[in-house]
Amino acid sequence: MPVPGPGYSITVRVEAPASSTAAGDLTTAVGRVGGVLTAFDVVESHAEMIVVDISANALSENHAQDITQALDSLPGVKVRKVSDRTFLIHLGGKIEVTPKVALRNRDDLSRAYTPGVARVCQAIAANPEDARRLTIKRNTVAVVTDGSAVLGLGNIGPAAALPVMEGKAALFKKFAGVDAWPVCLDTQDTEEIIKIVKAIAPVYAGINLEDIAAPRCFEIEARLREQLDIPVFHDDQHGTAIVVVGALRNALRVVGKNIEDCKIVVSGVGAAGSAIIRLLLRKNPRDIVAADIDGIVHPDRGNLDDNLTWIASHTNQDKQSGTLHEALVGADVFIGVSAPNLFGADQVATMAKDAVVFALANPDPEIDPLEAQKHAAVVATGRSDFPNQINNVLAFPGVFRGLLDAAAHDIDDTMLLAAADAIADVVDHSRLNASFIVPSVFDSAVAPAVADAVRAAVRKEAAIG
Repeated sequence: MPVPGPGYSITVRVEAPASSTAAGDLTTAVGRVGGVLTAFDVVESHAEMIVVDISANALSENHAQDITQALDSLPGVKVRKVSDRTFLIHLGGKIEVTPKVALRNRDDLSRAYTPGVARVCQAIAANPEDARRLTIKRNTVAVVTDGSAVLGLGNIGPAAALPVMEGKAALFKKFAGVDAWPVCLDTQDTEEIIKIVKAIAPVYAGINLEDIAAPRCFEIEARLREQLDIPVFHDDQHGTAIVVVGALRNALRVVGKNIEDCKIVVSGVGAAGSAIIRLLLRKNPRDIVAADIDGIVHPDRGNLDDNLTWIASHTNQDKQSGTLHEALVGADVFIGVSAPNLFGADQVATMAKDAVVFALANPDPEIDPLEAQKHAAVVATGRSDFPNQINNVLAFPGVFRGLLDAAAHDIDDTMLLAAADAIADVVDHSRLNASFIVPSVFDSAVAPAVADAVRAAVRKEAAIG
């Protein structure tokens, strides 16, 4: 199922004979071992020899080595150098700080720094709320992690998490003009994380928690929300939930079902799964049945932590027990945020007619999308090489843009649902179909639409309150 992609892209510089068949020999060698050629550039040309940069996508590091060896084994061909294009893009980091004001002369320096800056400091000391108006605070978000649950890599620590947090900050800037900064903490102690985030909060107008393992992430977020006067948003929970709820609204439009009539099965009750369930419950589905590695969650299962106890008491109306396969029988919707290869087409066949399958485990989903399509009417994944990619970048830039613009002090489910509806509405009726239920992450209409919806929700609640 996986296909070579840009995540394992390499550029191989080779010397080759200057023959009429050289180009064909090189490109054929890449294809013979399953590589996908993306560029062929002659960088030097001589009477007897050419030097070529061959760029190709691979499946893995080992596959990239296979491509290199296939080229090097050709008669008269010598590999000079191999560059991993993913590592190249990370050299020196992906973000930087750039001044917004010119510092051309002594007068500029006197206003931007000492002595003029002292007057601004005194103004903020007299009225702390002026920090939003007179500093970077108004447009700045901290991307906070402890490195305990990074992507699918697990507990790799704060330094190894930094490339992900840099990427997050770059996406904030690219899609919503938000200045975000990585804050990677060298501690996984709940109390210490809360204390540190509280201590740095004066600089920021929002906190984006990222890649913090469950169940600690629930307590950290809840307590920071109680103790800070700025929005705290755990993207692994709420970003995923927003996009899933928006995509599901459109998927059900495609199949002509109302969520109030649907049985929804959710596989995985960690950070993402729990947040999806909590937000979906606000849409009043007929029932939600949750399952994890130990099977269906129900009150009598035993060994339930606080999160699972809450899930058990708010879902599974019929107190069903058993396996995920048993939960799928008669279900209208499957949403997976769990593990790869949990079921196949035979299990999808037991679901209700016109079933919707969101298999979001990455990089390998709970079911091969091609298998799911044999019986499901709509299929979505977290992958970029299949239709209907459920990607958090559809949510978090616009969510924070709206929160910052409205000078929000908190965030709640009303705002999350507004964001979900805004994402769904970007796909108008003329474009909606089984292969297009969510907009592209590069659709320039998404972040502004989400920001507008969140901003309106904040201001409406402020007016009511």
